[in-house]
Amino acid sequence: MKAYPIVLSPCEVGFLVSIPDLDIDTQGSDVAEALFMARDAIGAWATFEQDMGRPVPEPSTSLPPTAPGEIAAYVDIDFDAYRKDLDTTAVRTNVSLPRNLKRKAEAAGLSFSSVLQEALREKLQLVEAK
Repeated sequence: MKAYPIVLSPCEVGFLVSIPDLDIDTQGSDVAEALFMARDAIGAWATFEQDMGRPVPEPSTSLPPTAPGEIAAYVDIDFDAYRKDLDTTAVRTNVSLPRNLKRKAEAAGLSFSSVLQEALREKLQLVEAK
């Protein structure tokens, strides 16, 4: 787990977030979304750099200076966990269901994989990437 310093600056649509150690920016409509977007930007940037064989800089140990109205904070990120959350590799999973339900689903031309994925996303309240 690493913690990168960030600066949140108020703007017309919420907050601009700068991540000085990585020289990247993002934004969010409120503080909570800005923090979420900062973590995601750090994770996406670092994952790409790792995939390209480039080192990811260690985070600074102090908060950057801020102007009036700005907020300095740390955003924690676990690069391994972030990478696992992005892994959409299909895996085979054996499930059991009533025979009559299986017959009806097959007769309707349903894809068991698609239906199960959709149900799991809904149950877990996950937003599907389009």
